Amino acid sequence: MALPRCGFLSQYTQHHLLVFLLTFFSYALLHASRKTFSNVKVSITAQWTPSIQNSSLPILAPGQVWNENQLFPSPQEATLFLGALDTIFLFSYAVGLFISGIIGDRLNLRYVLSCGLCCSAVVEFVFGTLTEWFQFYNVYFYCSLWGLNGLLQSTCWPCVVAVMGNWFGKAGRGFIFGMWSACASVGNILGAFLASCVLKYGYEYAFLVTSSVQFAGGVVVFFGLLSSPEELGLQGPAEEESTSEQDEDSRRPLIGDGEEVNGGIDYSVQGEEPKKKPTPIGFFQAFCLPGVLSYSMAYACLKLVNYSFFFWLPFYLSVNYGWKETEADQLSIWYDVGGIIGGTVLGLISDVLQKRAPVLAVSLILAMGSLIGYSHSPNNQPVNAVLMAITGFFIGGPSNMISSAISADLGRQEELQGSQEALATVTGIVDGTGSVGAAAGQYLVSLIESKLDWMSVFYFFIVMTGGSLIFISPLIVHEVRAMLQERRSQVHRL
Repeated sequence: MALPRCGFLSQYTQHHLLVFLLTFFSYALLHASRKTFSNVKVSITAQWTPSIQNSSLPILAPGQVWNENQLFPSPQEATLFLGALDTIFLFSYAVGLFISGIIGDRLNLRYVLSCGLCCSAVVEFVFGTLTEWFQFYNVYFYCSLWGLNGLLQSTCWPCVVAVMGNWFGKAGRGFIFGMWSACASVGNILGAFLASCVLKYGYEYAFLVTSSVQFAGGVVVFFGLLSSPEELGLQGPAEEESTSEQDEDSRRPLIGDGEEVNGGIDYSVQGEEPKKKPTPIGFFQAFCLPGVLSYSMAYACLKLVNYSFFFWLPFYLSVNYGWKETEADQLSIWYDVGGIIGGTVLGLISDVLQKRAPVLAVSLILAMGSLIGYSHSPNNQPVNAVLMAITGFFIGGPSNMISSAISADLGRQEELQGSQEALATVTGIVDGTGSVGAAAGQYLVSLIESKLDWMSVFYFFIVMTGGSLIFISPLIVHEVRAMLQERRSQVHRL
């Protein structure tokens, strides 16, 4: 099998680099603000529950005065509500993804993306900063705001994937998208860093800083992003013609459906009549494309685990090991470091093998082992960080592959009959289904932890990772057979 050449990088211009960076950092800023909520859960819990000093000062500070702003009588109930907020956010995010993908294929992607970034920043500012400044605490208000935030943030991921798909073709897609999909992990690291820097002044300032930066990012996207090469009068990526060095088997699709997919950079001859803009496909038509259902269900299980680490890791480190909240925030960065490396390495391997599913299978099997290892981590920060990074590699890496490179593969299939207005819709379906699973998982995590213990939570993660492996098993079998058939063909030719 011929290895993919790095020559595809020479096809890219400064416009490709600008698009890569703008989409990368726009979603990174979104995740930075999202990460803030998970990093300040301990502080929020303390603010929403009565102080332990209340019982010792019955004369100077009567209970009804001391606790007038409390939302919950105990930290356990506050924790359950935080889990409910995560669930509300992810359910509204999931519903929004199904809608946003369709909208993104019909409106200018730049407008949809910048609007989502700016409006979400405003909601986060009201949720975390204004409510604390005005000492306004209300369960229903918090639920409404966080549900609205989920809807607004859902506009971003289908748009950035679609923009990347408009500019970058199949050649090296696993590697390019593997690096690019690190945007979420970079955003998590940035959010943890910003939150830990200002947390000593109050959690409201963590929300203030990240929401302000996100709003500024939305403004930059509005004025600087080019959603497709056609805006510059260039042709977008089309199907790259197979080279003579590749035989028929090596040109099998990366999504395992037996059909060819789009990719590569192919600029048409000058003077050619401009093509009519393809008609966007419908939601159900996109849902029925080969591989979409399997990968969507697998991503639902995997995103549940990945987002549980995202939402609960700092809280787990603080509660389970007794580490300071700022220390837990900084230590949780290593999970994202593992995810960054995992997404890039696994994407490159899948480019070399010209197969995605077998690479995912091996990673998911090792992920279950890494979860067992991390659940038995000692009370030692360096050891915990190493085990955390390994777990991030095998959980975050496959998650990044499915949500980016594989979604782009699925959105460029031959079944689309020349329509390239399906990327946002397909991405919305995959990520939306994943978010439904993640939404259900967040409340289950808080429920399992409160009723049982954290070890039971890790057993739950292992089961969900195994479920992801089961859903893609038909694709694994198909691609492994294709690889074996290719080897036999090579032996016969020799």
